[in-house]
Amino acid sequence: MTSPLSHPGRIAQGFAGYRLTATIAAVHCACKTVPVLVALSLITSGCANRVQDVLQPLAVAPTGTTRVTMLVATTRKPSEDPGKLFSGDRGTAISLNSVNVSIPPDRNRKIGEVQWPSRMPPNPQKEFAVTEVATVQSEDKALDWYRRNRNKRHQVIIFVHGFNNTYADAVFRFAQIVHDSGTDAAPILFTWPSRGRVFDYLYDKESANYSRRALEDLILQAVKSPDVSDVTILAHSMGGWLAAEALRGVAMREKSIPAKVKNVILASPDIDIDVFRRQFMEMGPKRPHFAILTSKHDKALEVSSWLSGGVDRVGGSDLRPYAPLLDELGVSVIDTSAVATNDPLGHNAFADSPEIVRLLGRRLAGQSLDGGKASVADQIGMTAANFAGSAARLAVAAPVAVISPEAREILKEELTSDGATIKDGQISY
Repeated sequence: MTSPLSHPGRIAQGFAGYRLTATIAAVHCACKTVPVLVALSLITSGCANRVQDVLQPLAVAPTGTTRVTMLVATTRKPSEDPGKLFSGDRGTAISLNSVNVSIPPDRNRKIGEVQWPSRMPPNPQKEFAVTEVATVQSEDKALDWYRRNRNKRHQVIIFVHGFNNTYADAVFRFAQIVHDSGTDAAPILFTWPSRGRVFDYLYDKESANYSRRALEDLILQAVKSPDVSDVTILAHSMGGWLAAEALRGVAMREKSIPAKVKNVILASPDIDIDVFRRQFMEMGPKRPHFAILTSKHDKALEVSSWLSGGVDRVGGSDLRPYAPLLDELGVSVIDTSAVATNDPLGHNAFADSPEIVRLLGRRLAGQSLDGGKASVADQIGMTAANFAGSAARLAVAAPVAVISPEAREILKEELTSDGATIKDGQISY
């Protein structure tokens, strides 16, 4: 990887004189560094005062709250602290735990937010709390977990978190997504060794690389269970790269991606756009349906692009020009740029926007994202347009021809009234 700080004087090539070169280089670095530092300060400001060791189970199970039971698979190193369970260091094997999280009554919380404990023990009526942690010691025990927690359609959702997440961050965020989306699919969290520190981006990236085989094994274990018929993978940020790599590895090991893996949702994926093209093609022709949530206002991915030599990230790009190709490849792209979010970086809309997390829940658990009834892409796209108050800001990067008939009629009315035209299945302004 070429460092973005290497050879800053290159931008001054062709100009004579050391002083001019140095001046231009300084301006270049300043222009790049300022937004990066602003973004980094936004990332760190919200986590500085968090209570730690929040995974110590409550002594008495609370009443009047909602419980989310998840299977947690991790490549992190175990911690001797029962309030942490696992550190940000790399373990030598995959570890499995069943974790129960208590979520406060909806009247006491805001949908889309994790109510982090303000002290220990937490107040379960107003804050997230862990009620039980149990080690899953063998593959047979994991199969038992699938059997006990399956829904009627035997659906599983695997969540892969992104950069800058502790074990507790990942557990609480996934519990919030499961609860707020309303999905009843059996929730499985895959958490890899992120140190949960904003300046450890490169360490996290290598840790994601370190964890590819373990995620492959988890996916294959799920699809081989007779109690699992439908797998959806939801991956955020750097976890999107990890999920894509794992699926590529599964395809190579099994000669194709198993048919039980039906949907992959990449939210703000931090993936080099050229790398994703190669990953996607190497998965082979029998791929699950992909949905990609992007935003042109994602400051975190702007930082990632800068750190990666200026190469665009999939989740921060305007993919509408590629709509016909993406349609052929079975990819839906939903631009969430117009959706309001509590995240100042615009990087977590998939989880903290009540509109998006609820709509995702309706189709999240393994159902097809196209055809028949209105799809996730249709619904989120229309919600974004309505929320923004302007259909011109709607950006669903797929031809109208692949959108369900019900949604197409609504889109026609909205778009044509806002100056758009529809011709040969394409939207133009």
